[in-house]
Amino acid sequence: MTFKFNAVFLYPFLLYLFQSKIQFMYYFLQKLHSGWAYLALLLLLIAVVNAVIGLTSKKEFIGKDRKIALFALIGTHTQLLIGLILYFVSPLGKAAFGQMSNAELRLTSLEHPLVNIIAIILITIGWSKHKKLINSQAKFKTFAIFYGLGLLLILSRIPWNLWF
Repeated sequence: MTFKFNAVFLYPFLLYLFQSKIQFMYYFLQKLHSGWAYLALLLLLIAVVNAVIGLTSKKEFIGKDRKIALFALIGTHTQLLIGLILYFVSPLGKAAFGQMSNAELRLTSLEHPLVNIIAIILITIGWSKHKKLINSQAKFKTFAIFYGLGLLLILSRIPWNLWF
């Protein structure tokens, strides 16, 4: 009898503890996703600028250029993973899905994830295509096009009002 009595009073405490951990994890992931975005965008911008400079100056594609593109690839993929985890942990994720009449909810629940996934797919295609190329100019052109398109798509779907 005592065990049931304690379990009844213990349940709300455990529920509160679990919810507070979920809220902390959501808050932490949200801040990590916002902070990592600066790094991912910077790496991607550097990779695009490096590719354009390499293409226009007709320089040789060397290990430094490959590493710059690789760091941009890793940064954007990490951002995607953090974002996907945040999307499914978010208390608004399931509730906001399907709210197409509200522009802010539509941006954060549909447009932002979908367009950024497409952007990261383009970046990944650019990385994969460059490995098959031998010519330096073709490698720079591939990075400039695919990473550049990815960067433009990402910049188009950033929720700027939530960022600043």
